[in-house]
Amino acid sequence: MKIEIACPKCDWEPDGGSYWQCICGHSWNTFETSGKCPECSKTWADTQCPGPSYPGGCGAWSKHIDWYRNLDSEMRKKIEKILQGQPLTL
Repeated sequence: MKIEIACPKCDWEPDGGSYWQCICGHSWNTFETSGKCPECSKTWADTQCPGPSYPGGCGAWSKHIDWYRNLDSEMRKKIEKILQGQPLTL
């Protein structure tokens, strides 16, 4: 199953670019790490849609988990654990 990702407010779909920047200054694709900065390990529970400088982006903030569409319950639980800073068990 392919997981679809889109802004819950405007349906903007990320294209894999590094549009998100952490407070530590690191830029990355937040969906590659389920909201956790790979540089400083800060976990972002909310994600901002890239603003008007990116075609279709609205700039609104939403819960990170709400960006994921068609998640099965097991995958949703794994992402929620990451967002809560809990270790994953594989």
